[in-house]
Amino acid sequence: MRSISYLSMLSKNTFNAVVIPFSLAVLISACTPESSDSTVVEVDSISAGIENLSAPNEVQIRWTTHGIPHIKADNWEGLGYGFAHAIATNTICVLAREFITVRGEQAKYFGATESHVNADAFHRALLHQSKIDEYLAYGFSESHEMDAGYVAGYNNFIETQAGNMPASCNNAPWITPITERDIARIAIGVGIRYGLGRVTNEIATAQHGLELAQLNALDLFVDPEMIGSNALGFGSALTESGRGILLGNPHYPWHGPSRFHIAHLTLPGEVDVMGASLVTTSRIAIGFTKDVAWSHTVSTALRFTMFRLDLVEGNPMAYRLGDEVHNIEALQVDVETDAEPISRTIHMTHLGPVVVGETTPWNDQYVYVMRDVNYENYRSADQYKDINSARNVEELRDALATHQGAAFVNTIAADADGGALYADMSAIPNVSAELIERCAVDTENASRVITLNGSDPTCDWQIDSRAAYPGLMPPTDQPSLITDTYVSNSNDSYWLSNPDNRLEGFSPIIGNEQQTRSLRTRAGLKFVEEVLNGKGKFNQATVQNLLFNHRHYGAEVFLDDILTVCVENDDLQEACDILARWDRRQDLDSVGAAIFNRFWSAAATLSDHYLIPFDVNNPVHTPSGLKIEEPATQEFITKSLREAVASLSEAGIPLDAKWGDVQFVLRNDDKIGIPGGAGGQGMFSVITSRFDADKGGYNPVRHGNSYIQAVTWNADGTPNAKAILTYSQSPEADSEFFSDMTKLYSQSQWVDLPFTDEQIAAQQIREEILRY
Repeated sequence: MRSISYLSMLSKNTFNAVVIPFSLAVLISACTPESSDSTVVEVDSISAGIENLSAPNEVQIRWTTHGIPHIKADNWEGLGYGFAHAIATNTICVLAREFITVRGEQAKYFGATESHVNADAFHRALLHQSKIDEYLAYGFSESHEMDAGYVAGYNNFIETQAGNMPASCNNAPWITPITERDIARIAIGVGIRYGLGRVTNEIATAQHGLELAQLNALDLFVDPEMIGSNALGFGSALTESGRGILLGNPHYPWHGPSRFHIAHLTLPGEVDVMGASLVTTSRIAIGFTKDVAWSHTVSTALRFTMFRLDLVEGNPMAYRLGDEVHNIEALQVDVETDAEPISRTIHMTHLGPVVVGETTPWNDQYVYVMRDVNYENYRSADQYKDINSARNVEELRDALATHQGAAFVNTIAADADGGALYADMSAIPNVSAELIERCAVDTENASRVITLNGSDPTCDWQIDSRAAYPGLMPPTDQPSLITDTYVSNSNDSYWLSNPDNRLEGFSPIIGNEQQTRSLRTRAGLKFVEEVLNGKGKFNQATVQNLLFNHRHYGAEVFLDDILTVCVENDDLQEACDILARWDRRQDLDSVGAAIFNRFWSAAATLSDHYLIPFDVNNPVHTPSGLKIEEPATQEFITKSLREAVASLSEAGIPLDAKWGDVQFVLRNDDKIGIPGGAGGQGMFSVITSRFDADKGGYNPVRHGNSYIQAVTWNADGTPNAKAILTYSQSPEADSEFFSDMTKLYSQSQWVDLPFTDEQIAAQQIREEILRY
């Protein structure tokens, strides 16, 4: 039941509560070789700013192999309490650091650099008291109860584990207690990361009259090869069992707060969900239940628009809105440092903060501001509660449509009944093609950025009662597809989610249609097509192999033409011979992948030499071929191959090196080869790493395959989930779970995720009982 106000549930005093020291008794029981360790932790019933937790309550955490927690509680507070304890156990240093970020305290603890001061000013100004109050006043009572429990569990952990944390942050002064206000800050902060968060410097340093040479180029879009994903959902018509199968394959950073962490949450009669959350989010974001499985991919939909405001002549601090004049509000923010405070001034309008960059100067005529849809998104926790309760993909789609709380992602899902879902029912500004045509300004700046006339009130985001929140595009105007065949997404738009059932006619703010798809999108669709053309159906292993075959689709499309040119050059014969024998994969033993990767880096303008252009009637297979009859293309290929060979030679890497010796991570004393490669080259199995000649190859890995799940259901209705967390559960070098799953991923292996009590017992390594 939706609560009207958070104040009706928790005393306002709890918003700024401080930690009350805990009295603890820790009992370690003896165990036989057949039993698991068991720890009982008792905590005073008054805890961490949560005055209404009933006591005594218990939270059970059963830890299974690879450091995976299974949290079971008898109320929502307890579930949040155990969740925080579990994620802090594996990731406390990263998590605590992110609370410092959203509080605006980086300069205080990590040095008053320009970037820290600007980021602190940004977070302090935008995550202000009334904004946090709005967040806390919204939502289901259960969502608030879980957040309250999370606060208590986190604070208990840092209190009881003081002095016993990982070496990278043990006894750090910046690990401090949190309140529900910090949960709100981090929720909003994560949501705006790819909108307002892209222009923190341009907001924190905005001034009128700056010279063009003083302004930064705006970097408004995240490279989908740096924050991307693949997902496939198969329905009953295409699966051997008649039950759905989901492949979830987010490509996220291997380091920092956007890492995933696997957990299992159970509140009997309410929720039983397993999967992964980001380190910084307090809900399972990608996962499965006994009925449904879902994943997300970063969507092409814009989550913000720029607005250009007409200034009042002679007054750069006032702008026109229709017949009215509004003042720009100057907010002075003092950023705390280890010395004197440093001030920044953030300028706010009714639409959002002023953003000053090369293409958005603040002159005497105009000022530019950004409105970010996720700055007004308080709905995510409620949405995931309803997703966890969904019994099929229809109900899951209803949850998306009801809340529109997904910040910047598509949703791909499958269910036990054999349904499959694609949807970009999410937080998207209600900006139609007609509104863009009527209101767009600065159209000469060729990019996807939409800049609207902010001084015309009719050019603001449209209000529609069918939407979950004012200014959102209603879900009926957003793309979705439920089918018994299949759905897919690899960070292109909705258009080709199923080539036989194309989605068309939507606002351009969501994405493009009838245009070239990326090589990675085409790779996934081609691999599915091959199975279907073989008259086969999919089982779980077939779906897993779509990813872990580590095929290089770019090589499959272009290498034959490249070899035709290559063999005409005597100095390239060794490289040509190796490439000719290459299996066109990037698995550990693949020989030739190193040459082709260096070639691709040298051949950055390869698309200028495509032979067959994009064909809207054959989008999976075009563009293709190279113009190898043309001297310019021959010269281009030859030059790029020579640069590739020279690059490897200078790094001391043999031309016949195995890929696993060239792309690797270091985990303490272990060098671990990493399969996969660049999505921009057509690798469906994505690993983004930096070539470093001094390190002898591609190291470190920055991004790519992260939490991977292949989920279906057994005949008895229980979920069957194979998964891997490529970088392992803990980022800490002194953790036993720092590299164990990384070594499995290196060998393209999977973990059976235990879901039932019997499965959990079979893999259990220890148990904690938390009493509060």
